[in-house]
Amino acid sequence: MSTNGATVPGGGKALELPPFSLDVQALDLGPGIRAVGLELVETENREPVRGPKAAEIWSAAVPALVAGEMYVLDFFSHVERVAEFCGTHKISFREAAGRCLVVPEPSPEQLRELFERFEKETFGMRAGAAAKSPDVALEGELSKRGLDAYQDAYARYAFCAICEPEDGWFTLLSETLWSSEVIRRVRPALQPFDVYIARPQ
Repeated sequence: MSTNGATVPGGGKALELPPFSLDVQALDLGPGIRAVGLELVETENREPVRGPKAAEIWSAAVPALVAGEMYVLDFFSHVERVAEFCGTHKISFREAAGRCLVVPEPSPEQLRELFERFEKETFGMRAGAAAKSPDVALEGELSKRGLDAYQDAYARYAFCAICEPEDGWFTLLSETLWSSEVIRRVRPALQPFDVYIARPQ
């Protein structure tokens, strides 16, 4: 198990864990698919972390995960509402194929706003050099098939991610990111939030 190194008050007493936990583990999604799951839960009751605090934590984790690479968010449902929200909040976006809206490299504050406003939605993320230009084929498939389209495309990217904030879940599809590297990247970014980072066995 790995922790964020947070100091626990009352050293002589029973160990008190931080209020939030991020479980990071390899996932078996079928032959030939490499995936890492990130689950953000309340440590005591194992319920997903939701609301403003979850939005803060995820918006800090994302820049750490992408590690300086270009990234975009993909929305494929309720795109009219997403477009309206982005316009109102001065967040850049482009309308891709049919039912796909792409938000290129939002700032941490914009990420926080998007995670909080669209917590109940499932949306995607792509990171890597390939995200610098439109991926017409993938965006067309996202419009038709939703995030299942990532399974045929993620090898072109550093990673693709399926984001399900309401359930506290991020699923990373990547040929290069292992759970240990994910933990190494996010640990410093999550220290201010008192998050216990674990790799379940």
